[in-house]
Amino acid sequence: MVKFQKLDAWKLLADVPDEYAFRCHDGGVFKNMRELRDGLEAISDETFGFHANAEKNDFSNWVKDIINDEKLARDLTKSHSRLQAAKSVAARVSSLSTKLKPMTA
Repeated sequence: MVKFQKLDAWKLLADVPDEYAFRCHDGGVFKNMRELRDGLEAISDETFGFHANAEKNDFSNWVKDIINDEKLARDLTKSHSRLQAAKSVAARVSSLSTKLKPMTA
């Protein structure tokens, strides 16, 4: 089993270049997972439904294709509400953030 490295966690949590930022239907712009988490908590259900519905899931696609986090992308695909999606992102951010903390003996 390959051990998840601190650098991997850092890359997944880092800002993406401006040209790859997620541009939300309501004008919001998210450049990293933390901004996505906060954005999902703040956007309307209508805006969430524009991006995530039976035909598509823009959030999942962005996370998979731009951030390169297959696990979170799968979790977002399973999320049927913006709050469920926000919780999935929050859990992933928390998990990755713990990997960045220095190990103490």
